Amino acid sequence: MEKKRADESVQVSAAPGRLDRFGFVKQEHNSLSPDGAPKNKSALEYQREQKRVRKWRKMIGVGGSDWKHYVRRKPHVVKRRIRKGIPDCLRGLVWQLISGSRDLLLMNPGVYEQLVIYETSASELDIIRDISRTFPSHVFYQQRHGPGQRSLYNVLKAYSVYDREVGYVQGMGYLAGLLLLYMSEEDAFWLVVALLKGAVHAPMEGLYLEGLPLVQQYLFQFDRLMREYMPKLGEHFTEEMINPSMYGSQWFITVFSYSFPFHLALRIWDVFLYEGVKIVFKVGLALLKYCHDDLVELPFEKLIHALRNFPDDAMNPDTLLPLAYSFKVSKRLEELKQEYEKIHGKVAESKSKQKQLQLA
Repeated sequence: MEKKRADESVQVSAAPGRLDRFGFVKQEHNSLSPDGAPKNKSALEYQREQKRVRKWRKMIGVGGSDWKHYVRRKPHVVKRRIRKGIPDCLRGLVWQLISGSRDLLLMNPGVYEQLVIYETSASELDIIRDISRTFPSHVFYQQRHGPGQRSLYNVLKAYSVYDREVGYVQGMGYLAGLLLLYMSEEDAFWLVVALLKGAVHAPMEGLYLEGLPLVQQYLFQFDRLMREYMPKLGEHFTEEMINPSMYGSQWFITVFSYSFPFHLALRIWDVFLYEGVKIVFKVGLALLKYCHDDLVELPFEKLIHALRNFPDDAMNPDTLLPLAYSFKVSKRLEELKQEYEKIHGKVAESKSKQKQLQLA
């Protein structure tokens, strides 16, 4: 199957001056460029960026040939550079390398083509219905039945056949839609597989199974972490009857790609693919910490609005991400996972016994 990248197949329908560097229709009121920096980079900044790209090219080698060797030799350098942000021109390749999807693709030649062309899915109508809702302001997805919408449909349909237990859930469109802006259909498909099946990190499929079991676990963990790090805010949330499902579910289901500024979402995805889901917890905590003093003063309705519409200054990756990295959550997340499983294991056991009594 012929590979097509987003930037090769897009027929731009909007005037070029109205698009930002990522292909989204510009929001004129924003005084920052799409990467969160002031507009009009200086020559010095441009040279610095080119130097950074050369460092990354040397690190990954031609087509990623040196990547694994470099990661083994200098893991701390790799982690530091990823946290600073992967150069946009190399993002697609690096994402495939750090997610393990490149290996999956090489081990499964022809599988994607088989799934797209020869298989049928029970989710096809649901996927078609949702296609136009995915990144509607991006030029690649604006044309009805255009190349972007067709590619997104193919990837989502292929996955719904590949894993019939998960099938298709609406939030998956944002995962696939983001990936297709940086890689071919087949590459994007295998990266979705790598994420949901856990090629490198914990599998994500529980975010999309019936009942969203992993979402429930993550929200339990996040709520506890928030109350431990910010007890005053936790108390205020209790008083106003705010629970994390009211504002945090999409953070986990779409890894911040649904409603967050694209330049910030990309920086989070760089780290997410390398370090795993703990960055979602860290960014969520950082947002609440940054806005803490305002949030503790708000009544219910204004609080809900604020939790779904964070201010622009909170969305600056150079401010938000260092704050996120300051939260150390790995050990506590594991403890809270065990606590959650213990609680819900007992609940499930209790329900099972009740059923048995009813049948007796």
